Order: sequence, then structure tokens, then C-alpha cells
Amino acid sequence: MDQGLAQLMPLILIGVVFYFLLIRPQQKRVKEHRAMIEAVRRGDNVVTAGGIMGKVTKVRDDNIVQIEVAPEVRIDVVKSTLSEVRGKTEPASDAAAPSASSTDAKENGGLFGKFKKK
Repeated sequence: MDQGLAQLMPLILIGVVFYFLLIRPQQKRVKEHRAMIEAVRRGDNVVTAGGIMGKVTKVRDDNIVQIEVAPEVRIDVVKSTLSEVRGKTEPASDAAAPSASSTDAKENGGLFGKFKKK
């Protein structure tokens, strides 16, 4: 009996490793994806599994959303095919502001400014 248990231990160990490295993380991703899809609202930017990007204009049922992919072009998409919800768009003025590192580089004489002899 002791020898039979010793032969089963590697198989049990492999099963435990598979559970913690493969099965459990996949279940966590599925749960997060389901929560993300349930939270989709009008105005959110989304990406479908086929790579179509658009803005949600209407949530029709529990299963279907309407997406505007171009001005006045709307398509109905099954919620489960949404692969990413990017949220509402942010103003472009924040992205256009110069960063502190670029202004520091200009003040110090550019990239090689600190290597110049004074």
C-alpha cells in the first residue's frame, strides 16, 4: 500500500501545480471579464474581439450593445465579444501638455548639455 501511494504522489503534485498555475488564474480572468462586461455603460470606448473600436451608444439588452464605429454608423454587438472596455475618452489637452523632462532637457542644453565643458 505504501508503494502505491508513493507512485501516486507525483500525479497528485502535478494536479496541484496545474490548478494553481493554470486553472485558478484562468477562472480569475473570466470573472474579471464578466464584471467588466456587466459594467459597460453608454459613452464607454470599447474594442471587440474582432478588433473593431467604437463608442457605446446604447445598451439594448443584457446581451447586446450598440456601438458607433464612425459618425452615424452604428452596429449591434454581443456583449461577450467585447475584449476591452477603455472607459470614457479623456480630453486631449492633458496629453498635449509638455512633460517636465522635456523642459529640463531644453534648459540644460539638450541631451548632451551636461557633457559640455563650461
